[in-house]
Amino acid sequence: MNTEWAIAELDKFIQMTVMTNASSGAYFTTADKTAASDVEVTQQAPVVEKILTRVIPNWRTEVPDNSASNRWSRHREAALRTRVELERQQEIKQNLGENAPELSAAELHPWIWNGASSLWQSGHYREAVEGAIRKLNAETQNKVGRRDVSETDLFKQAFTLDAAVRGKPRLRRMTPDNSDTYKSVQRGAMAFAEGIFAGIRNPLSHEAAQELLEQEALEYLAALSVLARWVDAAELETAS
Repeated sequence: MNTEWAIAELDKFIQMTVMTNASSGAYFTTADKTAASDVEVTQQAPVVEKILTRVIPNWRTEVPDNSASNRWSRHREAALRTRVELERQQEIKQNLGENAPELSAAELHPWIWNGASSLWQSGHYREAVEGAIRKLNAETQNKVGRRDVSETDLFKQAFTLDAAVRGKPRLRRMTPDNSDTYKSVQRGAMAFAEGIFAGIRNPLSHEAAQELLEQEALEYLAALSVLARWVDAAELETAS
């Protein structure tokens, strides 16, 4: 994230949503008019919402709405909190011992984040992971041009060491040269895909009422992103 740009956009929104008294222009916390017009605030809101979601994913439920008369109350409070966190994030990490690399869901392979993003942003992490799995399965089917197989069987057939035959293209992670490395990366992709569907997809489908923790769901998406990159980068081998 471009922190300097994000802070500037938050500052703009914070200034636009200062509440003033409609008649005198004096500042009151319970006033009924924002410094900028509602149209201007509405135009700025989508950008700010994306920034808020990146920093405080559950801001819509975690941040209180402190004013029944101000529709932007929760947005403004979240913007104030987000600004402080962005401005002091390095200091916080260093002093709290959390100065470690971070994994951004939005920077995962596009197939995965596109499949998960809408549900993720509303806090439905289990369903977001399931959506990412469906997207990965569909994109893999598209790449090999098959609809007759899916999930584990799809990836086994796509990454098999067997030569391509009519109607059954293969995905090659490297040039087939019969080397141990080539065989290893193909078997690895098959085994990894089988593990994802056996260890992630199947339990999720059988535990529909159980929600995932955000961190657990993010780790699942990271695993899916690895497989998605392998599929996306692989060369398609068809029968000659």
